[in-house]
Amino acid sequence: MVDEMLILRKLTELEEYTSQIQGFRSISVEEYRNDWKLQRIIERTLQMMIETCVDIAGHLISDNKFRIPDSYADSFRVLSENKVIEPDLCETMEQISKFRNVIVHHYDRVDAEIVVGIIRKKIDDFRMFKDKIVNFVQKQKSGC
Repeated sequence: MVDEMLILRKLTELEEYTSQIQGFRSISVEEYRNDWKLQRIIERTLQMMIETCVDIAGHLISDNKFRIPDSYADSFRVLSENKVIEPDLCETMEQISKFRNVIVHHYDRVDAEIVVGIIRKKIDDFRMFKDKIVNFVQKQKSGC
């Protein structure tokens, strides 16, 4: 059975981070490139958002005894395989989780255009992820 309180706490964190980053949606690529403080705030917030989603996925996977994922990105594939999220949202979350690795491990220099693109076009996907998780937990709770 899903630890509903844990999931709800994580979803609350995700909503908080999403609201915080919402204020940066209008930032330009140049503003981002030229302000290291903005870079840190945005990158760290995105990292926390992604890690919160992965954590939620991990709890659902474990609690429901779904197959064990082999990466952060695969966590979202597992959710998609089990009809928790749709394939389109899965693809977005996979891409975003791979971007998290770039931020954390500095595999490459972080591309300002990608970051600005994420905060302009993908923030709503985090809300969609949250909604899908809430729906899944509610269905489980009601026995459907």
